[in-house]
Amino acid sequence: MAEERLAMRTQFPASAESQKLQLKKDPEFPILEKQNWLIHLYYIRKDYEACKAVIKEQLQETQGLCEYAIYVQALIFRLEGNIQESLELFQTCAVLSPQCADNLKQVARSLFLLGKHKAATEIYNEAAKLNQKDWEIYHNLGVCYIYLKQFSKAQDQLHHALHLNRHDLTYIMLGKIHLLAGHLDKAIEIYKKAVEFSPENTELLTTLGLLYLQAILAAGSMMQTHGDFDVALTKYRVVACAVPESSPLWNNIGMCFFGKKKYVAAISCLKRANYLAPFDWKILYNLGLVHLTMQQYASAFHFLSAAINFQPKMGELYMLLAVALTNLEDTENAKRAYAEAVRLDKYNPLVNLNYAVLLYNQGEKREALAQYQEMEKKVNLLKDNSSLEFDSEMVEMAQKLGAALQVGEALVWTQPVKDPKSKHRTTSTSKAASFQQPLGSNQALGQAMSSAAAHRKLPSATMCNCQDHELEHKEKHENGRVALLGVKTLLWSVWLSC
Repeated sequence: MAEERLAMRTQFPASAESQKLQLKKDPEFPILEKQNWLIHLYYIRKDYEACKAVIKEQLQETQGLCEYAIYVQALIFRLEGNIQESLELFQTCAVLSPQCADNLKQVARSLFLLGKHKAATEIYNEAAKLNQKDWEIYHNLGVCYIYLKQFSKAQDQLHHALHLNRHDLTYIMLGKIHLLAGHLDKAIEIYKKAVEFSPENTELLTTLGLLYLQAILAAGSMMQTHGDFDVALTKYRVVACAVPESSPLWNNIGMCFFGKKKYVAAISCLKRANYLAPFDWKILYNLGLVHLTMQQYASAFHFLSAAINFQPKMGELYMLLAVALTNLEDTENAKRAYAEAVRLDKYNPLVNLNYAVLLYNQGEKREALAQYQEMEKKVNLLKDNSSLEFDSEMVEMAQKLGAALQVGEALVWTQPVKDPKSKHRTTSTSKAASFQQPLGSNQALGQAMSSAAAHRKLPSATMCNCQDHELEHKEKHENGRVALLGVKTLLWSVWLSC
């Protein structure tokens, strides 16, 4: 017993002494993450001021080595709009933990928000090497490729993201890629799969419905292109019941009435389209066209001037404006408009031909000859680079103008095969009989007609003379067709914004 008591006496002081040593050693190893729970609590409560105060205290204690505190500080900076500061802090986190994919993801996100999409793709690719099962990395990588307009790579990355994990947002971005590429059918298939996966998502349902309506509208556009105006109007009626606020729809309906020679109805529909989209130059173009057809030159001048304000680089608009000014007997301004049209349009020979007619009518034969020769150069260039056929009335008019300018009647244009539905047929409103009058008369320009929004297909319009109403109606039919082609691009952007 005595020995046991002695052993216990000697045992207790030893344990107390070891405890004192342990207490002295603890401060030598500070816990870097001891206040992370409090930082997280303030952050999720959105009490950012208190959160930043704790972060500051934590970073002072750890001499700036607390990765979580730096990470949350960067998130707060991003929420406050300080993207560059957040990028620098996320880069610090990446240095502290180079094998952490989340840090690289945040660095790439900040680069993306700064508009540095190429640099963001490089960082995302590095993050993908560290974590190959994170769908978010591949999704964001696909989005970056969309902004870089590398759509094939974007599709690959988004499909990979869907393979890892299906998300509504990935389906939406993949559908937008197909819409940007003009593949309406593929976009509809993607959105159908998305709706099957998430049938309660109202955005997906709405977008799919709009795409179906767009498909109907596209079918009507094709019918309108081939002159089936009644069938096209039937299709448009279906769309109008669902989307009555669509400005491209009312523009197309207006041009259908234009093709059916119902000009008052056409103006009514086009003005409704203009009310819905007052800054759309194509609608203003078409309104100017219809008013020129109805010989309402002051109204035509008003709408064409407005169209030029929104599309100042399109020579064809200045050509139409020049015709309206000529009929308003403002010759000087008409010349200025023609000069601007010639400067902007380097490929359409009809601009030079119409300008030459005006100059000849004013007795300026030398300047008219210069424009005539420039027209021949453009015709030769078009003949060499494409198989376009030119309207027979235009050929005959150019021959007569050449004879009047004493350059001979042989013209570089060849007589085309007359086909009113030919895709490459140049629209015209002239008649050979219109040049039987003296070229010096103002009436020689006649009623002006032009294709609407068809500047991508050259030669696409003419400002020549017309006294024959039957031919004029035929050209109105053609102009309604080409006007529709110009509207499709606008319609596309409208659906993409939905």
